[in-house]
Amino acid sequence: MKKQFLFLLFLACCVRLAGATPPPAERPAYLELKVYHLKTSRQEALIDSFLQHQYLPVMRAAGIAPVGAFKPIGNDTAADRRVYVLTSYASLKQWEQVQKTAVPKLLAAGGAYENAPYNNPAYTRLETIFIKAFDDMTGLLAPKLDAPKSERVYELRSYESASEKIFRNKVQMFNAGGEIKLFDRLGFNGIFYGEVLLGAHMPNLMYMTSFANMPAREAHWKTFGADPEWKRLSALPEYQNNVAHIDIVFLHPTPYSGL
Repeated sequence: MKKQFLFLLFLACCVRLAGATPPPAERPAYLELKVYHLKTSRQEALIDSFLQHQYLPVMRAAGIAPVGAFKPIGNDTAADRRVYVLTSYASLKQWEQVQKTAVPKLLAAGGAYENAPYNNPAYTRLETIFIKAFDDMTGLLAPKLDAPKSERVYELRSYESASEKIFRNKVQMFNAGGEIKLFDRLGFNGIFYGEVLLGAHMPNLMYMTSFANMPAREAHWKTFGADPEWKRLSALPEYQNNVAHIDIVFLHPTPYSGL
């Protein structure tokens, strides 16, 4: 009887686990967006190798995943080549822990990236943007896109405001105002939404959405502009003139990107 009871208990646990809803993605609290500025194909190859074979594996081992890596469309012909790296953290404490443990491992790895000489560096400039995720950002997951990575379009937007007070108004529009929920309802495959805490352009918020290809991107924004909810939200008096400058960068994910 005891064996039979244990067997039935085992079966009940299996059924329960099989029908369990998978846990939601951990909500990131902070995001670090690094932008490598490059001039040559050699530098780009060094960065690609470093990210794929060193940075991403070390981050995964530290429990930091997924990590996104992107390049602007037309990057290979640009005078200022760039590689964007998006890393998320659950807390400032986790970020500090990575600086103490994972970063020293990378610096001590001794590869071509780490040992690049001063007169032939791996990049011309490294820009770091530190972002606090918006309250209504529920997770950081790879988008549900069937298109090959080479065809996908990731749109990175940066919204600057004329003052800190006006900036808070735009942040409110994204969260309490429902702009993020509208993006989600219309299938924009949001990667992140957040407030820039440290960066060159302030006050500023940034977000990234993703699409199967450029025609899909155009179709989504056309639908967004015509949506009654957006027309209502954007016409509210309290949300007028809260963006002074917009920058848009079209990216595609690298083959090794986790997003």
